[in-house]
Amino acid sequence: MSGSAPRSGLTVGVVAGEASGDNLGAALIEALRARVPDLRVVGVAGPRMRAAGCEVLADADELALMGLTEILRHLPRLVALRRRVRDSLLALRPDVFIGIDAPEFNLGLERQLKAAGLRTVQYVSPQVWAWRQKRVRTIGRSTDLVLCLLPFEPKFYAEHGVRALFVGHPLADQFPLAPDRDGARRELGFDADDTLVALLPGSRLGEVSRLGEDFAGATAWIARQRPGTRFVSPMASAAVRARFEQALRSAAAGVEVRLLDGRARLALAAADVVLVASGTATLETLLSKRPMVVAYRLAATTFFLLRRLGLVKVPHVALPNLLLGERAVPELLQDDVCPETLGEAVLAQLDASRRSGDLERRFLEVHRSLRQGGAALAAQAILELAGRDRDGR
Repeated sequence: MSGSAPRSGLTVGVVAGEASGDNLGAALIEALRARVPDLRVVGVAGPRMRAAGCEVLADADELALMGLTEILRHLPRLVALRRRVRDSLLALRPDVFIGIDAPEFNLGLERQLKAAGLRTVQYVSPQVWAWRQKRVRTIGRSTDLVLCLLPFEPKFYAEHGVRALFVGHPLADQFPLAPDRDGARRELGFDADDTLVALLPGSRLGEVSRLGEDFAGATAWIARQRPGTRFVSPMASAAVRARFEQALRSAAAGVEVRLLDGRARLALAAADVVLVASGTATLETLLSKRPMVVAYRLAATTFFLLRRLGLVKVPHVALPNLLLGERAVPELLQDDVCPETLGEAVLAQLDASRRSGDLERRFLEVHRSLRQGGAALAAQAILELAGRDRDGR
């Protein structure tokens, strides 16, 4: 008999943090299973990974934290969870372990697993190139491979002797290169000639608590300056919706804002301009080819520590500006976030976009550069690390 026979099974351990990690994990599981039908996946997962067949040790929502102070407050629980997951994985001895995002949780876990002889992967690079760059040594000790979503990241790792691979960003494959603005408006009930502003104050309750009042105030300011402007705001969860509704009642009474349960991509496609919290939503806005104003406010203690210790090493905070290598869209942080400043920036972006399509063309170039196949490339790299060929044998 010629040819190599398929090897039996592949066991993968995985820990994903929050919704974005759950989406990445589900796509990766599907890409791996296409090559290894008898794949077994065990770990920390959300609903999409569960649906893809992951055996769940704990729910991904348990890792949905951000900011130094928030993590410190939950540290005892997180340490206990990591110990429990570590012990389960050491007993299982998977062929490879994949930490998806959640670096505060995953890097320590990966280091312990790697020390015990397991192969480890960090899928989604921490923003080590942006702040606390010395962490790259910890990453090198913790992982055999870093799978990067952004094209400039592998170069940074190569300079520090850490193996890294750009696999593209999965969101780039999910968004059409040419968004259907008119179709999105029809589906949402807006007219083609409406001036439409989308408000995305964050997907986490903490973000909306810090930004909601100012986003609502900016809405009222814009409505006064440009009567007839329409507003739409997709909400990530019921809790986020309740918090933003409270902010709107307080700071934008009488202004009609169409709140959606989810459907962020539809709102982005329909909008003329987007006011958005810094994070993954800014990339979704770029992929929707929409001009934007990016705002962010960290907890005061976290911001003080970052500034005082000089930990931030990049000239821009907004991901679109990092990808373009310049300040192409406004980014307003901390005390610069206030209703009038946000409103003025939104109207300036709106007017500039109507005069020129340059930003849309540049966003399209970035979109194409991020389309690399994402999950398929990641699955191939993981199989190679596990000693399999690209067909899983």
